[in-house]
Amino acid sequence: AKLRSKQVFHWIYHRGVTDFEMMTDIAKTMRPWLAQRFVIGRPEVIEAQVSGDGTRKWLLRTDDAQDYEMVFIHAADRCTLCNSSQGGCTLTCTFCHTGTQKLVRNLEVEEIVGQSLVAKDRIGDWPGAEPPGDGAMLPTSERKITNIVLMGMGEPLYNFDNVKDAMEIVSDGEGISLSKRRITLSTSGVVPEIPRAGEEIGTMLAISLHGTTDEIRDKLVPLNRKYPIKELLQACRNYPGLSNARRITFEYVMLKGV
Repeated sequence: AKLRSKQVFHWIYHRGVTDFEMMTDIAKTMRPWLAQRFVIGRPEVIEAQVSGDGTRKWLLRTDDAQDYEMVFIHAADRCTLCNSSQGGCTLTCTFCHTGTQKLVRNLEVEEIVGQSLVAKDRIGDWPGAEPPGDGAMLPTSERKITNIVLMGMGEPLYNFDNVKDAMEIVSDGEGISLSKRRITLSTSGVVPEIPRAGEEIGTMLAISLHGTTDEIRDKLVPLNRKYPIKELLQACRNYPGLSNARRITFEYVMLKGV
């Protein structure tokens, strides 16, 4: 069973296979058995937008008809997939469109990992896969997705367990195999979960800061009223493993009149 599970895992997350019949190192008699009991699925793509510069955005839908987004951002030195962790958001950051939407629910592990699978399907990022041929720019490197940022819809630290398990799959050496140094989790400042994120999730950390005083940040990021800047920065100083190898990014949106 351990051997078979490793084989299936490899085919799904390293090769991008969606049909058990294509898993050639699994006995022919076992493939129908698997197909009768399990589904290799993907989130449904409702809309896809492609820019000539290589930026791509997908609107995805869950099995219970909840919509969420992800974005592939093409740059000269890296190509980043921006993932969502929730449908909607409980926070009401004034500059963020998702903040105007109510939280519907947390995304499940498969819905978070599924974003990477859909993106790899669509840009030909599996071994031996052909590029999409839609005229948009794509990296010439063998690996198309070099980085993942949890900066899409939702607050990742309010969906801690599912985000943790999803990033374990994404970073597994037998699967998508993306180093945790190339995965960045962005938080609006859920202070109690920051040390735990360093210990258990182990990715890079980004703080959605946007203000250097509590007065300004209270207005832009209302969560600051619960966890003010002083507490937030102390949590950053205490972030497990903090070093040149695991840095913290501070995000700052320039807003007119602020």
